[in-house]
Amino acid sequence: MTTILTLAVLILVAIAIWQMTKIFEFSQLSAQTSEVANDEDNKYNGYLLFAFLIFIYGITIFSFWKYGKMLLPEAASEHGADYDKLELVSYIIIFTVQALTQTLLHYFGFKYRGEKGKKALFYADNDRLEFIWTIIPVITLAGLILWGLYTWTTIMDVNDDDDPLIVELYAQQFNWTARYAGDDNVLGMANVRMIDIDKANVLGLDEADSYAADDVIVKELHLPVGRKVNFKMRSQDVLHSAFMPHFRAQMNCVPGMITEFSFTPNKTTEEMRLNADVVDKVERINKIRSEKAAKGEPNSDPWEFDYILLCNKICGKSHYNMQMKIIVETQEEYEEWIKSQQTFGKTMASAQ
Repeated sequence: MTTILTLAVLILVAIAIWQMTKIFEFSQLSAQTSEVANDEDNKYNGYLLFAFLIFIYGITIFSFWKYGKMLLPEAASEHGADYDKLELVSYIIIFTVQALTQTLLHYFGFKYRGEKGKKALFYADNDRLEFIWTIIPVITLAGLILWGLYTWTTIMDVNDDDDPLIVELYAQQFNWTARYAGDDNVLGMANVRMIDIDKANVLGLDEADSYAADDVIVKELHLPVGRKVNFKMRSQDVLHSAFMPHFRAQMNCVPGMITEFSFTPNKTTEEMRLNADVVDKVERINKIRSEKAAKGEPNSDPWEFDYILLCNKICGKSHYNMQMKIIVETQEEYEEWIKSQQTFGKTMASAQ
């Protein structure tokens, strides 16, 4: 009842203000006013155009200066440098064209503002201008598209050359599971209909498939530096997206099908922790966390950089928490780690 009365009062107050405004307008009818812009108005609006131009470039420069440190550090995969170069060139072209066109737009808006006694000159068409502003974007966009297609084709060249490591990424609301192909480097057959939680067969592996026996299922992804990795991706429920930002890698995980992505990590976790940008980020975050710790606030433990696998699709209410730690290490360290993991066959045997 209180809520209804409050809303009623607010509506009545709004009506009263509206009526008072109308009364004020009626009282001003005798004043000599005009809604037609004069030369002074046009000049004033021209100056406002220039002020807005300065504002948008000022805020852009400020954002790069203030928040540029939030960007990702250098890529940690072999294809990442090509990806970053393509993105950088695209941004340079976009910002250059945007700066030129916006400057001309605001300048002409001021120069050719309406003035008493001045009549606008009308051009029916101008073939030369139309050719220029058509052919330049066509050539530029065609170049970017061809370069992008070449880069994409190179990145998406998923093959078995150079003895790649075969790893499956299994997505489900709201966590990741990784499966290594074992000594034979061949993943066993799997189907969601074969999932048996009671027997710890969480990925639905075919127990009758000999290739599945040496598969290794883990909750932390380990990758050897300098070795190509072919990822096979599945989803149990909805559309997910395997996103590994530091490796410039992303691929959708689609229910009912297997998608693939391949890359070669070229920096270990320890090497990336020594990167100047990463060191700066860790210091800034831990400074904030130390301030929180002093106030007794939660989530204030010191943070250490790690590569991470995220879901880049809004897949449900706990989407934000769908993460997996990635450790890139030397081949020797990887082999030592993988030998310490239990195979699927041993897991099933112990569940009998």
